[in-house]
Amino acid sequence: MSTMTMTASGGIPGGLASPSSSSQSHASRRLTNRMTNRYSVNAMYSLAAEQDVELEDELARAQKRLRDLKSRISSQSKKNFVLERDVRYLDSRIALLIQNRMAADEKREVAETLEDIDEESGLWPDERRMGQYANLFFLLQSEPRHVASLCRLVSLSEIDTLLQTVMFTLYGNQYEQREEHLLLTMFQSVLSAQFETTTEFGSLLRANTPVSRMMTTYTRRGPGQSYLKSVLADRINSLIEHKDLNLEINPLKVYEQMIQQIEEDTGTLPPSLPRGVPPEVAAANADVQAIIIPRLTMLSEIANTFLATIIESMDTVPYGIRWICKQIRSLTRRKYPDASDASICSLIGGFFFLRFINPAIVTPQAYMLVDGVPAKHPRRTLTLIAKMLQNLANKPSYAKEQYMMSLNPFVENNKVRMNQFLNALCEVGDFYESLELDQYMALSKKDLQINITLNELYNTHSLLMQHMDTLSPNDKQHLRILLDDLGPAPGQVPRKENRSIELPLYSRWETPIQDLSTALMSDSVTQNDINYMEAKSIFVQLLRSMPQLADKRPIDLSGLAERAATSKDPVLVRRGIKVQALLSELEGAGVVDADDHFKIIQDEVAAEMVHLGNAKEKVVLETRSLEAVYKTICDHNNYLRSQLEQYKAYLQNVRLTSSKEKGAGGVGVVTVNGKEKKQTKNQVLGPYRFTHSQFEKEGIIMESNVPENRRVNIYFNITSPTPGTFIIALHFKGREKPILEMDLKIDDLLEKQKDQQAMLDLEYVQLNVPKVLALFNKLFSKRR
Repeated sequence: MSTMTMTASGGIPGGLASPSSSSQSHASRRLTNRMTNRYSVNAMYSLAAEQDVELEDELARAQKRLRDLKSRISSQSKKNFVLERDVRYLDSRIALLIQNRMAADEKREVAETLEDIDEESGLWPDERRMGQYANLFFLLQSEPRHVASLCRLVSLSEIDTLLQTVMFTLYGNQYEQREEHLLLTMFQSVLSAQFETTTEFGSLLRANTPVSRMMTTYTRRGPGQSYLKSVLADRINSLIEHKDLNLEINPLKVYEQMIQQIEEDTGTLPPSLPRGVPPEVAAANADVQAIIIPRLTMLSEIANTFLATIIESMDTVPYGIRWICKQIRSLTRRKYPDASDASICSLIGGFFFLRFINPAIVTPQAYMLVDGVPAKHPRRTLTLIAKMLQNLANKPSYAKEQYMMSLNPFVENNKVRMNQFLNALCEVGDFYESLELDQYMALSKKDLQINITLNELYNTHSLLMQHMDTLSPNDKQHLRILLDDLGPAPGQVPRKENRSIELPLYSRWETPIQDLSTALMSDSVTQNDINYMEAKSIFVQLLRSMPQLADKRPIDLSGLAERAATSKDPVLVRRGIKVQALLSELEGAGVVDADDHFKIIQDEVAAEMVHLGNAKEKVVLETRSLEAVYKTICDHNNYLRSQLEQYKAYLQNVRLTSSKEKGAGGVGVVTVNGKEKKQTKNQVLGPYRFTHSQFEKEGIIMESNVPENRRVNIYFNITSPTPGTFIIALHFKGREKPILEMDLKIDDLLEKQKDQQAMLDLEYVQLNVPKVLALFNKLFSKRR
């Protein structure tokens, strides 16, 4: 990530500007002390030329498409995060429902979770209240220390909702530099506090705390997801194609699989191979060892290819993730000066691999890297690969899985390479100077806003009120003043009324600096510097507005200015006259010379145009890459929605069943959403017919024991005799009766899914449970 890439929206922390001119001068001096001022002004005008909103050339259009795409990815990422939370919650609640242990109020809560939001219902905060929230959330966004403190104070049960607000709302524009840098500033504060309060080195960043949850959630933002897809997707997909490749190395499992195969082949087991042997007996068996040895070699080869791919991807690792690695290393060195490099690398690896890379390898379907759940053997191989990488990146522990010791040569052979990679991850620049410049650039913008739901608004308000005395003990502090004005937080609104609002952000205390150039000027930046940079910027804008002149070399600056000043376009006229005046001033001051056709500025404008040409290519390439990411995120959104639809169908079935059992509402009457409704007679739906090849193509069949030459004669009939009950019948063409018929209840399938049992065994074929549920939902949910 370039440290000087600017975007169009933003604000400025309360500490950087105040109503008094002396404060402005102080802020300007502070910026001067930390940056090379000439470079700052140069950067500001270069970016103004590059991102001119009035221009309509190819670069401008490409940049607009990219900005729109990034905005859509940020918005969709938040929707997916919310849906994933809903699905996780309903997984646990429906598990209780399956076991008939859910209270009536819990059932109502589950039902509410499934309600669609009605954008027309519910009350908006009034105008005065909206203004107060605008002030509060501007302060929270631009001064990250408040949110950092709050994240450390809340409980584990409260952290997910707060993280949703912080990661996807408050700093939700995931590709906007200022928001990203403010979020990382908050991370630095949280991590610093974690290091200060941790007493033992061994427990650093390992426990399931709000801080660790925050780090994991950060990796799920758009840039992290884009990286995982570009680096891991091809590698994982090429591995899972080999569905029958068994690389199990746990001696006990290998022994059990071996004797099962012998029994299937011969019909009996020899006395020398008893069942139920302890692990050490299985490990000592010569045949088991002979099976495992080549598997160890193959596993090491596969793990090496994964490791090489990850190491080669160094330059594409998102800046924020590398910067967090850098903070972990820096804080560890300060807090534990005697810690070895290997120990420090194990902490960095704990974040980068344990919380970022490995979850995507173990469950690639959850990260949208593959279509559907991988088959049994590749799924186990991926788990072993993740364990190997984790043992390499973190201090290996073989206490629970001693068989993993046999892969220790992989760890020893790659330890130096891994530590070099983890240290190299930390070699990124800081962003404080560019953030400060971003904050000044943002002063001229009026469109800073966030999209936030009412419950996010009220929940954040409530948490701040709960911890107000810790966060802001002084009643003269800005946060305390704003909270005192707001008063008690409203309660959470029903899900149906939880609408999203566009909340403009602005500060209660700041007076904008009208002239950005004045804010950046100091003794070392003269008016001539300002004039020079502005003239160069205007020439670049003129060439972009008149592309027919852009390729001519050398550039005739005088002719370009004259042509603009005498054109019929008022914007060009204004710029042409302005740049003529600037050239005249610069020539009078001896900065440029008309006799050499203003060569110094001429060369810089030509170089800037080359840079913009390269910028366009980069924008187009980045857009193509992100379009694939956006499609994947949308596909995942559809998958999550289909899961919620399954839960809706199940809950409807539960209501019908419980109403029948209890006789609620009288004979022939059921209660739906609290209203009595005449019960209709059960209607048998189906049969719906599917061929073996259709199920294979859709990924519904995970494994098939049907011989290849007979599969064309196999088909499936699916019916639903009552809500929540389904029959899958396996037929052979020409035979009237099915070969096999299975009666399925939706709660059985949901329980399988909850217990991570992805396979439904029909003897001749094994079906993918999530895809079977999705098929049932598609066939029957709209027809009852």
